[in-house]
Amino acid sequence: MTVEQVSPNGIDISKAKDGGVLKRIIKEGTGTDLPSKGNKVTVHYTGTLLDGTKFDSSKDRNTPFTFNLGLGSVISAWDIGVATMKRGEVCMLTCRSDYAYGKTGSPPTIPPDATLQFEIEMIDWQGEDLSPKENGAIIRTLISVGDGHSNPNEGSQVDVHLVGKYQNKVFEDRSVNFCLGEGIESGVPDGIEIALQKFKKGEKSILKLKPEYAFGEAGKPEFQIPPGATVEYEVELKSFEMEPESWSLDEEGRVEQAQLYKEKGTKYFKSGNLKLAVKMYKKILDFLNDDAEENSKSLKLAAHLNAALCHLKLNDNKDAVDHCDKALAIDSKNEKGLFRRGQGYLALAEPELAKQDFEAVLALAPENKAAANSIVICNGLIKEQKKKEKMIYANMFEKFAQKDREEKESRFGWWDGIRPVTPAPYRDEEVEEEQNSKSKDLQKKKEFIERMKKHKLEMEKEKEASVKDQVTTPGEDAADKNVEVDSSAKEEKETGRTEGPGPTI
Repeated sequence: MTVEQVSPNGIDISKAKDGGVLKRIIKEGTGTDLPSKGNKVTVHYTGTLLDGTKFDSSKDRNTPFTFNLGLGSVISAWDIGVATMKRGEVCMLTCRSDYAYGKTGSPPTIPPDATLQFEIEMIDWQGEDLSPKENGAIIRTLISVGDGHSNPNEGSQVDVHLVGKYQNKVFEDRSVNFCLGEGIESGVPDGIEIALQKFKKGEKSILKLKPEYAFGEAGKPEFQIPPGATVEYEVELKSFEMEPESWSLDEEGRVEQAQLYKEKGTKYFKSGNLKLAVKMYKKILDFLNDDAEENSKSLKLAAHLNAALCHLKLNDNKDAVDHCDKALAIDSKNEKGLFRRGQGYLALAEPELAKQDFEAVLALAPENKAAANSIVICNGLIKEQKKKEKMIYANMFEKFAQKDREEKESRFGWWDGIRPVTPAPYRDEEVEEEQNSKSKDLQKKKEFIERMKKHKLEMEKEKEASVKDQVTTPGEDAADKNVEVDSSAKEEKETGRTEGPGPTI
């Protein structure tokens, strides 16, 4: 039996057992859990040289230090030592230079070939965040490390074992083989598919999935999982077979792979799994992106048209229009491309653009009743839009006119017979003189307007007297005249018409 040698500075925890990293526990931690690779750990530390010279301390800054464990973001002695610490533990790590800053040191505080000592306090750690938005929606905690350096990519055939738990109760325990990126067909949550692309063969980890990457707002009634639930999965990647990369295939190989994606897309479309269908059509385009051969063109055209159809059904109308644009760049007179783009524009409230596409469809296929009916719909919407625009502009002009009236009333109070009152009791002489001059001008204008109003009233009285002399001739009964006027008013009310100057036609 080998007895482990204990140095005064602690136990050798280096993997090579070469004395490069020594650990001495100052204060025991709590529990049995240890952080794993990728976890975000939070610690306090104080670093010193062997002679006791302090070169760094998070405690002096009163700010804990956070880093991702095992990813090489700190010196190797830390990745080794911190991985052995429990929550609340305080230890002393003695780190030989080849596990610290090596022959160069870290001037000016750390000399070359320096052995360092770190007093480290483990505050806490969290699992590795694998969520695309880094918002903690997919958290991985490693149980056992996998083999090799490669990870499965989307499209890889993976063989996994899943154990799902909700509130510590197992709701599923199964092995499943599926194509990565198509796991929804096998009931595999999105979060697992995303995380598996970071796994290595043989790795086992616990994944904590928030609802958006688990079962969403629908929940999983058959597993008694309510809406909006966070679940936990123990996932083991037993094996995987990588999907070939497009650059590794020749022209013929890329076309064959694209054809497989097309068949898959068609299968998913017919089964109503539109999102997976879109994913397959986009894979065709990724594989054939730079290919200019005729076979590739026809596949790309079909991929764009089919993706557009899926997006229309998913109500992703802008994406549908974009795919139609690309399809029409390949074949500018493609009937499906024009019609589907018209549908997209119509759903985006662009009836004039939609009408142009539907008219182009009719020019190619006059018997296309769907396009003809769509034009009728477009015309109705265009008419409605113009009516609304007319009302908007009318309201807009009225607001402008009201604003002008308010400004005039504010600037020229004399329009209502109100002389502006100047609030300031004291002014410089120049300002006061200017104000007096303006007041005199306004008073003159007011007097002029009053004279004009009086003159206008006098002219109107003369005009009325003149008209009365012409209409009321000698011997005419005033009562008869009143009946004629009333009769005319009645006719005007009934017909809704008013006649202006000039002959009646």
